Amino acid sequence: MIPGARVQAAIELLDSIITAACNNGAPADRLIAEYFRTRRYAGSKDRRAVRELVYAAIRACGPVPADGRAAMLRLAQNDPEILGLFDGVGHGPATVTPEDQPAEGGIAPQWLMDRLQQSDISGDEAEALLGRAPLDLRVNTLKADRSSLELPEPGEALAAAQALRFEAGTQVEQWDAFKSGMVEVQDHGSQWACAAMAAQPGETIIDLCAGAGGKTLALAAMMENRGVLIASDTDRGRLSRLPARAERAGAGMIETVLLNPGRELEMLADWRGTADGVLVDAPCSGTGTWRRNPEARWRLDERQLERFAETQSRLLDLAAMLVKPGGRITYITCSLLDMEGRDRIDDFLDRHPGWASTADTLPVGRQRGGGHRLTPFHDGTDGFFIASLGSAC
Repeated sequence: MIPGARVQAAIELLDSIITAACNNGAPADRLIAEYFRTRRYAGSKDRRAVRELVYAAIRACGPVPADGRAAMLRLAQNDPEILGLFDGVGHGPATVTPEDQPAEGGIAPQWLMDRLQQSDISGDEAEALLGRAPLDLRVNTLKADRSSLELPEPGEALAAAQALRFEAGTQVEQWDAFKSGMVEVQDHGSQWACAAMAAQPGETIIDLCAGAGGKTLALAAMMENRGVLIASDTDRGRLSRLPARAERAGAGMIETVLLNPGRELEMLADWRGTADGVLVDAPCSGTGTWRRNPEARWRLDERQLERFAETQSRLLDLAAMLVKPGGRITYITCSLLDMEGRDRIDDFLDRHPGWASTADTLPVGRQRGGGHRLTPFHDGTDGFFIASLGSAC
C-alpha cells in the first residue's frame, strides 16, 4: 500500500469505529482485525501502519468526530506529512476543501471532562489517560517464580512481587512461558488490586464479577490452589474462556458459576454468609483504561454512568450478603471518577453500619476517601480505585 492508501484505509476504519462507538457496536481492535481479514493484500507493515494511524487519530480527538475524515484531518493538523497525502492520487484521500472541518481536539467530551475535573483529574493527570500503555506480565507462582524464570526478553521488575513490564506490542503470546501458563498478561495496577484481597490458602473467596478470569487466576496463585475459589459472572461468553485459561495456569481449584442478571444471589445461595472474602471488580466506565481503549470515551453518556453507579452499589450489597461475620470485601473499578469509587464506598458504609473501610497498605496510589486511587500519570498503571472493607465479627 502506498502512504496515501494507508491514510484512506485508516479513514474507512475510523468511520466504522465512530459508528460502533455511537451505537454500542464492536470495539476498535475487533473492527480492525475484521477489516484486514478481507484485505489479504495488505502486508504486516501496512497493517501496523494503518493501525497506528487509527489509534493516533482517535487519541487526537476529544468529542466524537463527525466522521473518519474529520478525525484524520485533526491528526494532520499536527503532522504536515499526513496532510500532504490528501491529494486524491491513486487510492489516497481526496484533496482538502474549504468545507472540510477537522474534528475537535481534547481529552474527552466536555461533560466527561467536567466529571474528571470534579474528581481531581486534570492537567498532566488527564493528558496521561491517552498515552500508550506498556505490557505488564504476572509470573504465575503455581508454575514459576520471577527470580528464576527465563524469558526471551528480560523485562523490567516492578513493585508487585511477580510483575514484569515490557514494551507495548511485545508478542508474549508466542513465548513458550505464556503458552505453558507460567506468565499471564495483567496490568501492574490490576496485580495490586488482587493483592488487596489478601487471599490465603484454605479460604473461601468469591470473584463476583470474574469476566474471563484474569484476577481469578491471580487469586488462585495467592491461595496456592487450596481452598474454595468461585468465579461468577453474568456474561456467558467471557466466563466460558476461564476453564481453558485455568487449565493452562494449573489452577484446578476454580469453580465457575454463571449468574442471572438481577438474580445473582439465587445461584450463589450455597455460599451466602460463608465467604472469607468477596472481590467486586465492578462494571464501570473504564475511564482508567483509555490508554488501551481510547475510543471508549466516545461510548459513554451521563445516563450510562448513573446505571454503572446503581449496579456497583447493588453488587456491593450482594457481596455483603455473601461474606461471613468478620469477612471482607475488596471493591475495584478501573475508573477515576469519584461517582464510581469514593462515593460508592461512602454510600455503602452509610447503608451498612457494621462495616468499615480497613487500613490499606498498598505501596502504590494515593488515598481517595475510603480507598486508594492509582493513575497512569502518578503510578504508571491503568487507572484504578481500590477499597478494602471489613465486616464486624
